[in-house]
Amino acid sequence: MSLVAEFNKGIWDKNPVFKLVLGMCPILAVTTNAENGLGMGLATTFVLICANIVVSTMRKMIPSAVRIPAFIIIIATFVTVVQLGMEAWAYDLHQALGIFIPLIVVNCLILGRAEGFASKNPVLDSIFDGAGMGLGFTLALFILGAIRELFGSGAILGFQIFGASYPPVLLMILPPGAFITLGLLLAVLNKTTDHKV
Repeated sequence: MSLVAEFNKGIWDKNPVFKLVLGMCPILAVTTNAENGLGMGLATTFVLICANIVVSTMRKMIPSAVRIPAFIIIIATFVTVVQLGMEAWAYDLHQALGIFIPLIVVNCLILGRAEGFASKNPVLDSIFDGAGMGLGFTLALFILGAIRELFGSGAILGFQIFGASYPPVLLMILPPGAFITLGLLLAVLNKTTDHKV
């Protein structure tokens, strides 16, 4: 498979959220607005790419019996980098995402890509796989966050879309709003594409 095809499969063909339905905990919890979705998605993408690079580089050195604990340590290292970086340079986002930043360590998407792809493929392929899957995840979180923010407050990224007289649908920024939004998006995708979720 070409590098471009490897990248593209994560954005659409095997989108972690819309096609594989992975990473539901951060999806449902942090996508109350577009900024949180984008921030969590980019943090996860960084960890995914970096973990894929290290796992792919060390794939022949890590004994099979300890590969999962080794992958988790590698992932945790990059999550720590993300958490410290956010705390230093994006404090408000760090506060908004809270406990969900360290929970990136156990995100099934990252561990799944380390185990299922990076541990079996060369570094360059693993970089493109991580970038595609990560950006697909980011896109899904951003879309969910933008829809929830739009209907929950009438704005996207702080820009008022609906007029000041718009009555916000508070349900959209609450946990049930996440389930409703994700369910409706999956229904639309099932109706409009060949791949059913």
